Amino acid sequence: MTLADLGWQPALELAFTPHAAAGLEPARVVCELRRNFYAVHTAGGEVLGECGGGFFHLAKKADQFPAVGDWVGVRRREGEARADIHVVLPRRTKFSRRASGSEEIEQIVAANIDTVFLVSGLDQNFNPKRIQRFLVAAKESGAEAVVVLNKSDVCTDAEAVRREIEVLVPGVPVWITSTATRKGLKALAATYAQPGRTLAFIGSSGVGKSSLINSLVRDPEAMPTAEVREKDSKGRHTTTRRELVQTPTGALVIDTPGMRELQLWGIEDGVESAFADIAELAAKCRFGNCGHGNEPGCAVRSALAGGGLTSERFASYQKLKTEKLASVPARRKPSALASKPGWKTKSEGKTPFRHRQHVEE
Repeated sequence: MTLADLGWQPALELAFTPHAAAGLEPARVVCELRRNFYAVHTAGGEVLGECGGGFFHLAKKADQFPAVGDWVGVRRREGEARADIHVVLPRRTKFSRRASGSEEIEQIVAANIDTVFLVSGLDQNFNPKRIQRFLVAAKESGAEAVVVLNKSDVCTDAEAVRREIEVLVPGVPVWITSTATRKGLKALAATYAQPGRTLAFIGSSGVGKSSLINSLVRDPEAMPTAEVREKDSKGRHTTTRRELVQTPTGALVIDTPGMRELQLWGIEDGVESAFADIAELAAKCRFGNCGHGNEPGCAVRSALAGGGLTSERFASYQKLKTEKLASVPARRKPSALASKPGWKTKSEGKTPFRHRQHVEE
């Protein structure tokens, strides 16, 4: 594959100019191998890329390290099929989640994606609220979001389910597919698998992401697959690492490990974008800080009463809004002291009057 095949564009060429002057060459991360080691594709082919000591000195946070789909600047090691990664170019889009554990750490699932497919199986593991949750993260990523309802061969009312999901995610394309019967696969590929475009498949384990990718690349063994448990349709993590592959049409596809739980990260804009209809209604409320409870002139409550907004969709919106506030890192939250009577934060332009003690934001 050439750099153009991998999605290299004039804008990237311009951004890379200072790094080229420093003797680096561009490459795209195509696979995460292990900690700080990546398969990267340069103009001369694929090599093993490593984040060395110099990179560690510059990268202060986990999200500054490479992810699959990233464009990086590398310097090859003479006489070796290895290269040192020195810089990660600014990301056009990125799909992130909160890493597991107690610390507030962003984990980038994939970068520089054009279209992210939110895959859900039409079996016992089907969960509409999970689709909405993934959609919020997809909207925050900046990529085009598409919902794929897979395994239609085990569902007797797939079209009815599609209509239900279209109500939950207005404005988002919803596709019905089956890798068993090949329903919808040809049309899906023709619509989205265009040369140089990067696609990512996101979803829970067992929904058929790898099988969908295998159908796009026309290789039944390109990505490992496994049967799901019969009792609940849950699958095993057959995909254990993120990897970028090319389809015969020239599109680039990223497979990701299944997520049993998606802990949202940085969803300030994602919630409003995924629930744009509710945000538009809220802008018409009489009060700017309307809580959509018993306040007079609430456009949201009026829409609920009139049937223009379903209670299920509004409940999902409220839940994710609450989670959005809870996910704000502690350093950005007002001080606990500021919530006590008589205290004001600096942002309000007043000095606290209780003992004149300094209160941090």
